[in-house]
Amino acid sequence: MQKTGGTQIAESADKQTHPHSDRELCESAIRLYTEALRRGRINRDELTPAPCLTDMALMYPDPRDDASMRPVLPSTALAHLLQPITREIHERVQLTASLVNSLAPLSNVVTEDPVASITALDGKRLIDAKVGEAAGAATSEILTVQPGFSRQRNVMMAGLARSLAAIERGARLRHLYQHPARYSPIVKEYLEQVPADRLEVRTVEQTVERLIIVDRSVAFIPASANRHTALEIRHPALITYLVQVYEVLWAHATPMTERPPAVSPDVPVTSVQRSIARLLAEGTTDEMVARKMGISVRTCRSHIAKLMQALNASSRTHLGALIVQSGLGRV
Repeated sequence: MQKTGGTQIAESADKQTHPHSDRELCESAIRLYTEALRRGRINRDELTPAPCLTDMALMYPDPRDDASMRPVLPSTALAHLLQPITREIHERVQLTASLVNSLAPLSNVVTEDPVASITALDGKRLIDAKVGEAAGAATSEILTVQPGFSRQRNVMMAGLARSLAAIERGARLRHLYQHPARYSPIVKEYLEQVPADRLEVRTVEQTVERLIIVDRSVAFIPASANRHTALEIRHPALITYLVQVYEVLWAHATPMTERPPAVSPDVPVTSVQRSIARLLAEGTTDEMVARKMGISVRTCRSHIAKLMQALNASSRTHLGALIVQSGLGRV
């Protein structure tokens, strides 16, 4: 019992020394981490006042010197720490979509207040008309999430006309695409015709389904896998929630003017290929990988071929083993 009490006292003293959460750095940790980045390494003994550095995997043992620790690059550490948060957000959004789909049959049972309602829209023509109607009245902002990268030119040009009209009324636009959209000539053509000071564009590796929010008063989300049915949402609480989801996705995205961050200094692969490697390590089929990444199966297999070349894999089975060994399959 005495030993247990002593341990509790020690743990209590440690918490007083580091009164922060397991996702924060104290002043001692920031100072030591900065010094380690400048010097390239730091003695293990120096890390005693800042255990949060090792708890957050910001330091790793020097393979050439047992008494030293090396710092992980901040960008690599940030990507590692954000992965579980991003995955949790993605899962919660999927759960939300499932709940909405489950309650969609009750959409006709609404309150007498037309503002607090969810309306099911059947057919692409009706969906496009309703989205166009909402965008045509926008005066503040339009937020969009567009998964995938393939866009028909006539659809993009119709969207361009709505965007320019909204901008003339004082609205600002934010578009969230997936990384492959950076290489789409149709997307590039669209962006070149929209005033840069009224439009912000960012890209992510994986994203949720299509989402459009206009003036934070109406939102549109798909209600079926083929997107032939959609929900028009005007319930203030749901709108607030969807805006919060959008802001989290936006914070984790890369501006179009910047290159996506490198994810592994040791293996010459892109961030898209890193995501594909993780999905392959989970046993996902090529078709499902392509769907989750928002690319064609052909493009997906081209990335897989480049992965095989980068890792010097002799077969797909060999590739799977090498992905695990290299660490590319870890979140």
